[in-house]
Amino acid sequence: MTIELQPIGVVHNQFGASVPDGWETALHRIIVESRWTPALKGLDGFSHIYVLFWLHGIEGDISQHVHPENREDLPAVGLFATRTPRRPNPIGLQVVELVSKRGNVLKVRGLDALDGSPVIDLKPYLPRGDSVVDARTPAWIRKLWADREARHHGA
Repeated sequence: MTIELQPIGVVHNQFGASVPDGWETALHRIIVESRWTPALKGLDGFSHIYVLFWLHGIEGDISQHVHPENREDLPAVGLFATRTPRRPNPIGLQVVELVSKRGNVLKVRGLDALDGSPVIDLKPYLPRGDSVVDARTPAWIRKLWADREARHHGA
């Protein structure tokens, strides 16, 4: 079976070859193809949206098992248990803050995509259906988040 995807837009930001630290607060523009402008009607009523994008510019072999963020102190897990960009189908998924919408231009915050990344789809974030209150995560992800929080607060 062959699947064909057509981008609906493109990401514009300052992220060249890699996503830098602090990407969570950076602003980005998503330029949606003008033929899809009418499909954006009502999107600005949402504070957050999902952006599905193609992880272009990612190099390296795909490995079945990875150490999250290449950290040897974290266990090797299957690539599907991580957010590694090296995937069989390099599709990125991110919930972002929709800062503004003007015509076919969306300004968003919190996107971990490289400049020029093709946008595959946009969907509204729905707190009632998309948020899982008692979601379970493994210990290694909690360690990763705690380490990030400590770095962020200068500890």
